[in-house]
Amino acid sequence: MKDVFGLIYTSDESDVRLRDLTRSRSIAAMPIGGRYRVIDVLLSNMVHSDITNVGLITQRNYHSLMDHLESGKAWDLNRKRDGLFILPPYVTRSNTGGYAGMLDAIRSNLGYVRRASQRYALISGSSTVFNTTFDDMMKKHMESGADITILYNVPGEGELFSDADRTYLKLDENNRVVDIEVSPHLHSYPNVSMDVYLMDKALLTYLVEISAAHYRTDFVRDVLINQLSELKVYAYKYEGYVSRIESIYSYYRLNMDLLNEEIRTPLLYRPNPVYTKVKDEVPARYEAGAKAVNSLVADGCIIEGTVENSVLFRGVRVGKGAVVKDCILMQSVEVQDGAQLSHVISDKNAFIKRDRRIVGQESYPVVIEKNAVI
Repeated sequence: MKDVFGLIYTSDESDVRLRDLTRSRSIAAMPIGGRYRVIDVLLSNMVHSDITNVGLITQRNYHSLMDHLESGKAWDLNRKRDGLFILPPYVTRSNTGGYAGMLDAIRSNLGYVRRASQRYALISGSSTVFNTTFDDMMKKHMESGADITILYNVPGEGELFSDADRTYLKLDENNRVVDIEVSPHLHSYPNVSMDVYLMDKALLTYLVEISAAHYRTDFVRDVLINQLSELKVYAYKYEGYVSRIESIYSYYRLNMDLLNEEIRTPLLYRPNPVYTKVKDEVPARYEAGAKAVNSLVADGCIIEGTVENSVLFRGVRVGKGAVVKDCILMQSVEVQDGAQLSHVISDKNAFIKRDRRIVGQESYPVVIEKNAVI
């Protein structure tokens, strides 16, 4: 795996579905689990696979992401050789500063790809959350003689894939991809791509350049589907928990699933812990009469009321007599005395006034935007 570099493409195609939550941040910067961001899981997967050269292609709303990543020290990617490279959009004669698809994004950053000393490229999207190492995938890629290997899983009960933007794979008995369906109304195959691709850097460069010459921008539609008979495309199955953040509901369900220890432990802690930027805070404080049940409560929180089945990020304050149930409250949200929240997602620094009552549903949680006063 030391001969592999990573390339993460932070597509903004799903941002519109997350409405106010992605107004000032990308999906890769979305907070999860009380202290993490989505990008933490992706970077940790690569670092645990001994990938020490990672490029991050950003688009709109990347300030929050850059602030979180800084030099990459939290992931041991602040190195003299290789390390973490943030590749923000920029305007040139051939680059408009916005990308029409993954191929277009890589074409605009071919300089980074060509400079990478590693032979193989591991390309990943930014909205799928899972915990793994890629060593065995690399081994199967070499054994099969594949040109491209795609990571996939078969969604089961509780795995969060909506009807939008799914790519289905038809496989033969040797796991070679023989057909691909993109966002079908009724899918024919059970295998779902996880937007992770492994290939030779030379092949990637060729595909990007030839696609640019024909103004092709989408990797799946313009390369994989069009050249499926010419390229040897294989698939590698992932067996663990998978969640794809592509809607308000899927983001809500992921955080609620993290309250389940059987999901939380293998996804965030063992055997491959997820690294994140460390911020020193005082421990959470529970005042007399406070009650917290089955919740993730981060450092710096002050709990005077009741918290149940909820995820609270740093610095959240729940006042006396307030009830927070089945909610996600991001950093520095204040819930004043007597307020009642149920099935609510609140962005950071929101202020819920005394005795307010906000009730959503599990299938349609209420979203409170950043800095809002309710």
